[in-house]
Amino acid sequence: MMNTPSTCSLLFALLVIFSCSWAVSSDGHDDFIQCMSIQSNNDSSISNVVYTPNDTSYSSILNFSIQNLRFTSETTPKPLVIVTPVQESQIQPIIYCAKENGMQIRVRSGGHDYEGLSYASEVPFVILDLFNLREISVDADNKTAWVQTGSTIGELYYRISETSQTLGFPAGVCPTVGVGGHFSGGGYGALLRKYGLAADNIIDARLVDVNGRILDRKSMGEDLFWAIRGGGGASFGVILAWKIQLVDVPEKVTVFTIDKTLDQNATNIVHRWQYIAHKFDEDLFIRILIRRVNSSQDGGRTIQASFNSLYLGGVGTLLPLMQQSFPELGLQREYCTEMSWIESILYFAGFPIESREVLQNRTQPNVRYFKAKTDYVQKPISRNGLEGIWKLFFEEEAEEAEMILSPYGGRMDKISDSAIPFPHRAGNLYKIQHLVYWEPEEVEASDKYINWIRKLYSYMAPYVSNFPRAAYINYRDLDIGVNNKGNTSYSQASIWGIKYFKNNFNRLVHVKTKVDPANFFRNEQSIPPLYSWWNKNGK
Repeated sequence: MMNTPSTCSLLFALLVIFSCSWAVSSDGHDDFIQCMSIQSNNDSSISNVVYTPNDTSYSSILNFSIQNLRFTSETTPKPLVIVTPVQESQIQPIIYCAKENGMQIRVRSGGHDYEGLSYASEVPFVILDLFNLREISVDADNKTAWVQTGSTIGELYYRISETSQTLGFPAGVCPTVGVGGHFSGGGYGALLRKYGLAADNIIDARLVDVNGRILDRKSMGEDLFWAIRGGGGASFGVILAWKIQLVDVPEKVTVFTIDKTLDQNATNIVHRWQYIAHKFDEDLFIRILIRRVNSSQDGGRTIQASFNSLYLGGVGTLLPLMQQSFPELGLQREYCTEMSWIESILYFAGFPIESREVLQNRTQPNVRYFKAKTDYVQKPISRNGLEGIWKLFFEEEAEEAEMILSPYGGRMDKISDSAIPFPHRAGNLYKIQHLVYWEPEEVEASDKYINWIRKLYSYMAPYVSNFPRAAYINYRDLDIGVNNKGNTSYSQASIWGIKYFKNNFNRLVHVKTKVDPANFFRNEQSIPPLYSWWNKNGK
């Protein structure tokens, strides 16, 4: 097709706009931008959603969704280009032009990737930031919703609550997490034991594949639909939207939080919880948050275990259930509060329950430096083992450390470990999230905090799953293995892949080989193809 004079004039004008406002350098910006202009049919509006480092808005756009300050330093690799599409049709040119110019794509939904892989890379890359694509359509009659992947789970919860007070969804407790990454890695919250994961309740999806085709469940096929529900969507394409099955919740739920310190028998109560929490009625979820706190007795420091609970029912039913199942905790009526399910979302997130509008905020009030790890526990940890953990929490670096113990059982025991790529089902008593935080003024000492959590992780080895030592992909941890730069082998990727996906890793590799054999969609922990064009040509 020949360019007409008017088309050429428009193209020239667009390039002038791009080059003047961005002072495009010779390192690939100009070629990518020219490609974007041509592939967007010379639509001048594309200039409103493309940012390069010399644009005055570049830094604010880049930093807006960064949820871990570890990845805000001057040495953190930055994207050559950030694109913030306002319509789905603008995504296909991004994929095409990134391929044409040898650039990787990092897709960002909410920015909560624990290792920053949605917005940092050691190779030339483009950030595809989806925060403008967050339309949510709730069909209360059929108990379903379509949600674009730029939405946060807080926005989703808010929209559900606008439509119904007796429908919910089993996703996470942090409202600023984006649904794109959260659902594609599994996603869990306080409804875990009743309804399983977020990914267990996805019934359709829309995705742009490596060839720019927009596919739904029918056209992508069941293998790819299986892979993106728990296998990490970034390995297979750009997920545009999810169709989810909403779940029933009662008009009133009950919440409580009971704190126990060491001198209040915390060790024995935590020890007992390990034996029973996975056996509770599936309407009852009690997690434990472990921290170091000030002692009320001698002004020193002690360990506090906070028993944080959601019960899908009223307090009148909960109290006898707890007396029968967990009398050691000593639950009393005055510790309990009845509220709606949407209010319980605010409660678990630490917000006043009357502040529902806060669920629409996309940024956390206190973004911090942190490092995280995960474990799965299949046999109760001994009292001596727990006391060893407390000893580590008394060390200097654990000032703001935390362990979160989330019980399994219930619905999680009933779903096959191969139903979706997420394999951590029956046989797991609970999951641990290990966290350590530090303050900006301590950034020069980041290594000592990271070394501390690695020491804790090493200490935990005898008490947690092994062969493999399992991990959860949504709590990404590059310590457990990374791909080679540029491309990777099956054997290299299996080091970390088996830990996240167990036997499902093999099926994920075969799906990847089918849908993206050249391994365009890749990062430090992406699923590799079994045999790719890149391998064949020695690249």
